[in-house]
Amino acid sequence: MTLRYTYTLFAPIYDAFVAPFTIGMRQRSLARLCDGPHDDILLAGVGSGLDIPLLPVGPHYTGLDLTPAMLVRARRKAIARNLELRLDEGDARTLPYAAAVFDVVILHLILAVTPHPERVLVETARVLRPGGRVLILDKFLRPGQRAPVRRLISPLLGLLATRTDVVLENILAQTPGLEVLLNQPALANGWFRQIILGKNL
Repeated sequence: MTLRYTYTLFAPIYDAFVAPFTIGMRQRSLARLCDGPHDDILLAGVGSGLDIPLLPVGPHYTGLDLTPAMLVRARRKAIARNLELRLDEGDARTLPYAAAVFDVVILHLILAVTPHPERVLVETARVLRPGGRVLILDKFLRPGQRAPVRRLISPLLGLLATRTDVVLENILAQTPGLEVLLNQPALANGWFRQIILGKNL
């Protein structure tokens, strides 16, 4: 079962299950967009567009997702907000954009979903301008954390929707050029974390 197929099935009910417990985390993460001027922002793995109602007006937004059924829902939210948002179908592991074209890349609940999160971060670093930032919101294990249940169920859940054994530090070790600017708990005793990465000049 592919992630595209799974999330096509999830699309009609995704918002009802995910929105209630993630809206606060999303608001806190996206509030960082007000820290400075940003002209071009990429939402990689935009999904059904749960971030769209929370985005500040002004920048040029691009959203990318693997699943057409999710993009249909994201487009409705963008129209309702009258937001300047281009939506593309594509894979965050091979972004269809030139190098150094975005000031900010938003990765909300995507790194633990993809089977190759290191490739997503490498691609993110490639399309990010020098001095740009990555806003991450996701669930991560801490380095050395045992979490036997999460590790046990991760292979199965990874086939269906999301992995539960991802360690951010392991991914970053394979992604030169990005440094951690912020890493703080967001929910569930720190399992969900809000992270900001910066691209070295």
